Amino acid sequence: MKASNITLIFKGQTEEAFSFYRSIFGGEFTNFQRMKDMPGAPSMPPEEAEKILHAALPIGNSAIMGMDMPTGRGTVNMGNNFMVTLDTGSEEETIKVFNKLAEGGVVTMPLDHQFWGAFFGMVTDKFGIQWMLSYVA
Repeated sequence: MKASNITLIFKGQTEEAFSFYRSIFGGEFTNFQRMKDMPGAPSMPPEEAEKILHAALPIGNSAIMGMDMPTGRGTVNMGNNFMVTLDTGSEEETIKVFNKLAEGGVVTMPLDHQFWGAFFGMVTDKFGIQWMLSYVA
């Protein structure tokens, strides 16, 4: 396992929140993408297109990451407004850990190669904890 990070999920306030966190922790964003920047992004209302798809702010040897909840993907409530992100060391490790977390849980995004270069998937385990697993060669 390379690293674990926390991903914070917002109701459209990711940009504001991450600007606030950067004012506290310093540093520069290593990633800041909007929904409209997705390759092949479907047609969407302007307010949806401006939502944050992924933000990453390094803090020490790890990072906090964030995203705005896409319309239709659920409701952001205290308790489901974060995900644990695991950066794995290989595709094999990713598959192994993902499958174990999925036992008795729900796969919310199957593992697959993504446009940003990662082998990536999302799963909610049997205890209700949301996980994102990512491997970048």
